[in-house]
Parts: sequence; structure tokens; C-alpha cells
Amino acid sequence: MLAAFPLLALPVLLYNLLMLTISGGFGGAGAGQRLAAPLISLKMASHAVWPISLADVLIAGSLLILFAELLKSAGTRRIAILNHSLSMILFIACLIEFLLFPAFATSTFFLIGLMVLLDVLAGFVVTIIAARREVDFRPE
Repeated sequence: MLAAFPLLALPVLLYNLLMLTISGGFGGAGAGQRLAAPLISLKMASHAVWPISLADVLIAGSLLILFAELLKSAGTRRIAILNHSLSMILFIACLIEFLLFPAFATSTFFLIGLMVLLDVLAGFVVTIIAARREVDFRPE
């Protein structure tokens, strides 16, 4: 049953927790500025300084999780249908948060929501293609 859990719920939950703690709740303004503040700065070989923010870390982690989700969606087990359904519910929740709460109207959350949408679309497309290959239309 754990295989049905959409892994992209983890960055969405983390973003929700961050908004509750660092931005003064879901209605808090200025979430984008707090996420964009540099956490660390790395000196590159070119002597340039690369500032890494919390938003960058969230996006990078979400991309890695999206890769794992896409690999997981390639399976044609029955549990994949439940995973796709839960991912659709997660996307609807992300869309509602993005549209209704000021703390979620950031590019970071938009990109996380876009990754959830891509997971939903990829899961359904893979399932449809796999089902089409399993059906045999040859006359006997």
C-alpha cells in the first residue's frame, strides 16, 4: 500500500510546514522573499559565488522525487492506478493552495505543483500506453 503513496506529497508537505513556520501562516505575505534568501554561498572554480536558497533546495529535491515518481509510474501493476488517483488529488490540493493562499503564490510552489501535474499526466499516459499494448485485436 505504501507504493501507492505519491512521493511528491513530501515536498508539498515540507512547503506547507515551512509556510506555517517561516512566513506567518498561509496568509503570510513575503514568503517568496524568505524562500529566496541565501542559505549558503559556494565559491566556484571560476571564482564566482553561487548563492543557494531554500527555494533552490526545494526545487532540486522535488526534481529528484519527480524522477523517482516517473520510474514508479512505468509499472503496470494495479497499485499504479491508485497512485495516479492520489497524485491527482494532490495536484488539486496544490492548485487550491496556489490560487487561494498568499504564501503559496510563489514561483517555487508553482514549480512544485507543475511537477505534480507532470507526474499525473505521465502516469496516465504510461498506463494507457501499457494497456493498449496488452490488448490484442488480431482475428483468430
